[in-house]
Amino acid sequence: MKRKVISALLCVALVGTMLVGCGSKKADESSNGGDAAGEAATGGEKIEIVSKGFQHQYWQAVKKGADQKAEELGVTINFVGPNSESDIADQVQMFQSAINQKPAALGLAALDTDALLDAISQAQSANIPIIGFDSGVPGAPDGAILANASTDNYAAGEMAAEEGYKAALGDRIKNADGPVRVGVMAQDATAESIINRGLGFIDKLGELVEADGKTISITGNEKYVGDSGIEDKKSEEGDVIVEVVVPSQVTNELSAVDCQTLLNKKDIICIYGSNQHSGEAMITGNANLDKFGEGDDKVIGIAFDSGENIKKAVKDKVFIGAITQAPVSMGETLVDLCVKAARGESVSDVDTGCQWYTSDNMDSEEISQNLYD
Repeated sequence: MKRKVISALLCVALVGTMLVGCGSKKADESSNGGDAAGEAATGGEKIEIVSKGFQHQYWQAVKKGADQKAEELGVTINFVGPNSESDIADQVQMFQSAINQKPAALGLAALDTDALLDAISQAQSANIPIIGFDSGVPGAPDGAILANASTDNYAAGEMAAEEGYKAALGDRIKNADGPVRVGVMAQDATAESIINRGLGFIDKLGELVEADGKTISITGNEKYVGDSGIEDKKSEEGDVIVEVVVPSQVTNELSAVDCQTLLNKKDIICIYGSNQHSGEAMITGNANLDKFGEGDDKVIGIAFDSGENIKKAVKDKVFIGAITQAPVSMGETLVDLCVKAARGESVSDVDTGCQWYTSDNMDSEEISQNLYD
């Protein structure tokens, strides 16, 4: 009889222990928001990253930083991007596939936020945190993007104008006998990063020109003309005429033709290209014209980003200088923010920085670490 009572009590205790264990597991899963977050709590997270493209070395540098940070933190990443930054439909498909993997977090540099809205809402509903990078995800639903790892692109554009003006552009404008033209080459008029780099350059140039007692007007692409701070819009009048060109498709050939068209205008004194694509198209467009370089008879070239060709153009003083982002640091910061968000930690935007480089400083340790081939 005593043995039966003891056996019964042991059974009750065992069942109670099992119930408590099951209850604890359910509570943990609920508080972590599902399977992806449950994995995040224990480490070894899977992070899906969808970039804007793979055709430029810039994205490979971002991936390098992401890989380094993933190894350091002990997480796994899958870094993808369309072949071209005009392949919006391909990016949408890639982002949808990333969501289907049920990752602990998502990294996204949107080509077109409107095209991604349904997928972003789906990720929100699944409690998958999204971190933006590079151009981020402008116009996303409130709360969908927890933080961005990116360059302050408007400030970077301002830096390009300010440094270029200080180095040579200001003197050319002040000493001009008549109206002069400054070309702005933009890859597109949709990506926030590209638009802000263009507008930052245009607006700062306007401030500097007007501070020197000169007038300035703007013409060309409607998006840049309309959003710029220059009051005299769609005009070919003024001491300085800013002309903004955007290709109908993102190809080196079309942008090179845009560059040649600008270079063949008699009043052109400077062209600014707002990303690697535009900078490389400037080099292609100039190949048979040889108009960029130093001296009052040459056109001032100002670029953005790096890559082998742009670095050589700066080194050889074909371009007066360029702005570099910190793509490796951006990739590292992106993964760090993704992991923190996956683990339920608070995150906020991080400015990953930019620098002006010339033939004089590009080999310094501070600058060279951010220049990629």
